[in-house]
Amino acid sequence: MIIGSHVSFGKEGLLGSVKEAISYGANTFMFYTGAPQNTLRKPIDMKNTEEAWNLMKENNIDINTVICHAPYIVNLANNLDERKYNFSINFLAQEIKRCEEMKVKYIVLHPGSSVGIERNIALDNIAFALNEILKKDNSVQILLETMAGKGTEIGCTLEEIKYLIDHIDKKELIGVCLDTCHLNDAGYNMTEFDEFLKKFDEQIGLNYIKCVHVNDSKNELGAHKDRHANIGYGTLGFDIILNIINHPKLMNIPKILETPYIGETDDDKARIYPPYKFEIEMIRNGQFNSNMMNDIREFYRK
Repeated sequence: MIIGSHVSFGKEGLLGSVKEAISYGANTFMFYTGAPQNTLRKPIDMKNTEEAWNLMKENNIDINTVICHAPYIVNLANNLDERKYNFSINFLAQEIKRCEEMKVKYIVLHPGSSVGIERNIALDNIAFALNEILKKDNSVQILLETMAGKGTEIGCTLEEIKYLIDHIDKKELIGVCLDTCHLNDAGYNMTEFDEFLKKFDEQIGLNYIKCVHVNDSKNELGAHKDRHANIGYGTLGFDIILNIINHPKLMNIPKILETPYIGETDDDKARIYPPYKFEIEMIRNGQFNSNMMNDIREFYRK
């Protein structure tokens, strides 16, 4: 099982990410190269990065399964403001170069939001932008994330993902990241995951799946809201998520948790704790822990 979570990049860069992943008992992880909400970026510290590579080897973390995530502010779908559109293209290209410096193979991308233009035009904008980026001598694969369909998000149907892939010239540099919460919220029934994978294979091809974001959902099927829940504490439930994680057709695909931090109390927004150590342990054991929230609080209070 290749499983990890979102971790911070922080002052130590990739080295800090590796240390955090190890503390959770993970054997992979996902990170942003800076804050996901802005474009402030520091140069890659190669000394820390080399230390990170060595630490990964010592702890059986394969760099080829590590995932980067592009910042949320990149929007390749809307070109009404040409300056912003070109900025998104150039910034994503820079993020890819940063991944290459760290030998990271994959970067997950939210395809974008149409925001006032027709969806078919937005899809063509995304395809054009990706082709411009992939014209360069890149080795990093861009993974299109399946979206929940909140607002004017693009990529909430398999048909839209297929359209984008069909219009990419360098198909060897494009892939897909499934998100279990997003799929549920977009209207795909995760209790029928075999049927979903069959449909995905027929329309797109299972070979394009390179990552799975593992999240429970706070929403009912088809809600188009995108609100993650902790594993087993949402509408999907532990057994359904475990079935997806352990599915034989996804066995060698990295699974990444993006579940919410846990408050000191149920309504505490200020003091929060990461759940990943406990969720990973629960998943590896294959047994739901109904007392997980309290276990997390007790662990971090010490």
